[in-house]
Amino acid sequence: MAQNPDELFDVVDEQDRVTGQRARREVHRLKLRHRAVHLLVVNRAGQVFLQQRSMAKDLFPGVWDSSAAGHVGAGEDYDGTAARELAEEIGCRPERPPQRLFKIEAREETGQEFVWVYRVEAEGPFVLQPEEVARGGWFSVAEIDRWVAERPAELAPAFLFIWPRARERFTDL
Repeated sequence: MAQNPDELFDVVDEQDRVTGQRARREVHRLKLRHRAVHLLVVNRAGQVFLQQRSMAKDLFPGVWDSSAAGHVGAGEDYDGTAARELAEEIGCRPERPPQRLFKIEAREETGQEFVWVYRVEAEGPFVLQPEEVARGGWFSVAEIDRWVAERPAELAPAFLFIWPRARERFTDL
C-alpha cells in the first residue's frame, strides 16, 4: 500500500502511552515519538530475508532493511501491525504468528519510534509489494555482519541499530 502523508499515527510519551494522533508528515517533521515494528524472517537454512526499500519510500529510499517494517497506525497495536506489514510488504502469511524478540525505546536512530522487533519463520517465496519493496534476498548472519561492518551506508539506520541485538537471537542458526 502506498504511503499516505495524511495517515494518522498515535503520538506517544516517553513511556509509550498514547497522548494524541497526528498525520505521518507532521509526526516525521516534528520528530514526535510514535510506534513501529520490524520483522526478521528466518528460513530453515538459518538465512534472514532482507528487503531493499523502494525508491518511492519517503524515508531512506533504496537502502536495505528488515524483512518487513512499518508504522503502527492510530488505534492499532504492535502485534496486529506486525502481521499486517508482513502480509502487505512481502506477502508472507506464516503458519505461526510473529514472535516478539525485544522492544527498543524511541530514539534518534529509530526516528523517534518505539519499535517491537519480531522473528518470523517462513520459507517463501514471497510476493513483494513494488511500492514498498524494490527487491529482497536471503542472507546468512555472517553475510549481514560483514555488510554492517563494511558497507553500513547501504542499510537503513534503524536496521543498523536493531541488528546487533537481533543477531544474538540467531545464534541457534
